[in-house]
Amino acid sequence: MLPPSVTMLQCQTLCARLMKNAPAFITPIQKRNIQKHWDPKWKPFRTKKVIKMDIPDYHKKEKELSQMTPEEMRSKYKELGIQPPRVWRERYFYISASSDVFEPYVPPEGDGKVSSINSANAKQKLELLKKKTTSWRNVKKIREFEPEFELYPEFIDLAQDLYIKSYESLLSNDKDIIIQYVTERALPEVLSNLKNKTIHWKYIKSIEPPRVAHVRCAEILSKENQFAQITVRFHSQQTLAIYDRFGRLMHGSEILAKDVLEYVVFEKHICNQYGTWRVHDKIIPDWMPPPTPLARTFVKPSPVVEDEEEEGLTQAEATPDVAVIKNEPGVSSGGGTPQLATA
Repeated sequence: MLPPSVTMLQCQTLCARLMKNAPAFITPIQKRNIQKHWDPKWKPFRTKKVIKMDIPDYHKKEKELSQMTPEEMRSKYKELGIQPPRVWRERYFYISASSDVFEPYVPPEGDGKVSSINSANAKQKLELLKKKTTSWRNVKKIREFEPEFELYPEFIDLAQDLYIKSYESLLSNDKDIIIQYVTERALPEVLSNLKNKTIHWKYIKSIEPPRVAHVRCAEILSKENQFAQITVRFHSQQTLAIYDRFGRLMHGSEILAKDVLEYVVFEKHICNQYGTWRVHDKIIPDWMPPPTPLARTFVKPSPVVEDEEEEGLTQAEATPDVAVIKNEPGVSSGGGTPQLATA
């Protein structure tokens, strides 16, 4: 082992040899407790790495957006530097019925009546005979979705059953029951002017068996969305009586039966496996006489008496409505309902 003096001498000799090729001046670099990079060109890059942001104060209570005024919301979004969000209100819609009748069937003039054959009627029947080929072509299109579909007797029996049940559902005046036999397009027309009325309807018999008069198919929005419409001719005997909210007869009779000829359009969403046939519309030809209007009822007004003492009228004479009701048979003397008159 060398003594310490010799070791120190060797170190000094080695340092002297290394210092021969070194520069004259060497700047010592302090590496301990340095606060910044020794090369200043990286300073702007270090600045860009840091983003100044406001730390939210969770202890501060703020209003919800639903409680803010439009001006407060505007200033809030402006302070945050963002655009106010758009309110997207997506409304889904389901097309379960069409809005009209595809190529409405035109009934021959004088149908359902015993009349002589004229040239106009014969020409019209010839045109209907030509259109039968189009109907059978559309029947084949229905069979693409329903291979077992047959007009006679399966569909005719179903159509007659739906026709009767659609009328019977009106007696209950329940929309949930009516919508099972009537499409959404026909529902407002069926319920029109039926408020506070009582209906008595009865199907007696068929004068002629129902038959298919018209078949049409159409697409809505896309080729896959197919609807089928079948027009059926019904010639039957029915009774119809409509009463107002006071039990007064407004239209028809429960005893007298009438012959009714109707062309009813049935529709089905055939591309929907859960679709059903429902009543869609009725075809009313131009040559058919207008229906009998309903008799309206109104409250019979009381006469205006300026001075009862001068006229010498009693309390019962001053209110003739109450006096008339007392004199009517079958009405209790304590009733105060006003008398009705037929317009």
